[in-house]
Amino acid sequence: MKAAYLDNAATTQVAPEVAEAMLEVYQHAFGNPSSSHAVGRKAKALVETSRRDIAAHLNCAPRSICFTSGGTEADNHAISAAVGCLGVTRIVTSAAEHSAVVKASASMEAKGVEVVHVRHHPSGDVDMAHLRELLEDSSSKTLVSLMHANNEVGVMIDLQAVGQLCKQHDTLFHSDTVQTMGHYPIDLSEVDIDFLACSAHKFHGPKGSGFLYTNPDLRIDGLIVGGGQERAMRGGTENVAGIVGLAKAFELAFVHMVEHESHVRGVKQLLVDGLRARLPEVVFNGNSDQEDRLYTVLNVKFPSHPNSGMATFLFDLEGVACSGGSACSSGATQGSHVLRALGCQDPQRASVRFSFSRYTTSADIDKALEAVDKVFAPVLVEG
Repeated sequence: MKAAYLDNAATTQVAPEVAEAMLEVYQHAFGNPSSSHAVGRKAKALVETSRRDIAAHLNCAPRSICFTSGGTEADNHAISAAVGCLGVTRIVTSAAEHSAVVKASASMEAKGVEVVHVRHHPSGDVDMAHLRELLEDSSSKTLVSLMHANNEVGVMIDLQAVGQLCKQHDTLFHSDTVQTMGHYPIDLSEVDIDFLACSAHKFHGPKGSGFLYTNPDLRIDGLIVGGGQERAMRGGTENVAGIVGLAKAFELAFVHMVEHESHVRGVKQLLVDGLRARLPEVVFNGNSDQEDRLYTVLNVKFPSHPNSGMATFLFDLEGVACSGGSACSSGATQGSHVLRALGCQDPQRASVRFSFSRYTTSADIDKALEAVDKVFAPVLVEG
């Protein structure tokens, strides 16, 4: 029986067009881009063409794009460079950030950098008034690191508003845009931002490929040193096939963005409506059912039930792939740090993240709702 895959915030299936483009590289453009012969030059040309194409979609300079192994490396590079190269002594972030940012900030704190957490409203939204207070309250060189959309509950920030606030206070701004890149238009000529991160596998590209955007006015060193690749921003032979796959996934996402969004919002609403009809007590963490949230994610808090502690396992047995939080924290036994930070976690009620893509179908939603009926069936009480 075909599984209903509803864990697209963890990873997406590779688009056939992307796989085809990558296979072409593996078979016919296998040279090392640093080699000076024709085979190497062909590979180098593919890397640079991919860089230019991605930059064109984002309306930024190609030199501002540094290819990485994904979003985690990009986040780490941005935070490390802000401290090591740009003199940052204070990081303003959130306890609900992706673990890559949480742990990278903690590693800087161990080196003497002050780390301050901005508050969230009960809705999950970042408290912009508190953020302003934090920026007005210090003369330290500061980096603000806030993700564009939370990977678990879909809460979003206004990139332009945060960017303007940071600029007003001479503050650097980094955003993890892993969940929104390829799903929302981002015009970097209109946003005051210094660093952002991308990971191809969140929008039907390959795993192990992404990039860090850095404001071209900044000068930073590489996180990985070696042969001077990527303009000395990242040593090591480039993942040519992965970069080409990333660029192809980017092209498909941006060309078809409107229709993909409409489809995903439609299947998400089917699940919302089905859950409300079955479970009047259902809650959507972070108001993830609302239109202004990340449209690919729905975080559901189910009513109290004896099966709550095994919900995702039981969904899996029913052929529905979903998650209890970030896949980057799989194996953790303390639950979601995001739900704890936002005050959403309830040990008596299972919180499950369902996430969608352009390949999600109404049949997938029907299967998920059938699984809900089984996993959270009413409990008969004798007496």
